Amino acid sequence: MEEKFMKEALKEAKKAYNKLEVPVGAVIVKNGKIIARGYNQKETKTDTTKHAEIIAIQKASKKLKAWRLLDCEMYVTLEPCSMCAGAIINSRIKKVYYGTSDNKTGAVGSVLNLFEDFTFNHKVEYEKNIMQTECENILKQFFKELRKNKNV
Repeated sequence: MEEKFMKEALKEAKKAYNKLEVPVGAVIVKNGKIIARGYNQKETKTDTTKHAEIIAIQKASKKLKAWRLLDCEMYVTLEPCSMCAGAIINSRIKKVYYGTSDNKTGAVGSVLNLFEDFTFNHKVEYEKNIMQTECENILKQFFKELRKNKNV
């Protein structure tokens, strides 16, 4: 089941890739159905908060008419940063599945782990390395091309 939804998150990451955005995609699932999707749009929207996770959370909240995304799960291709991990905690998402770690800004185990900080009032479960190779490859390819075409 995890791979099914991670494949959908990868489709979102490909949308970002095609728009010259860092290819990260996310989907939010409730009761086995995707209720929201998002992909990075920082460059397109010139807004540092336009990460895939934030966009998906905003869409899910709008769809459910609630900021509490209880019993929802998120599938995201890259380990969430501190901003996104905080938004996930605050929106009460139950569980996050992520594809690959982010050793520079990852806030779910790589640099720090906000999901295991018990001072927060909500605990988010998580699983990592879901379709890790595929999630790593799209990022590697993007940055390889970016370095090759330094104008981008």
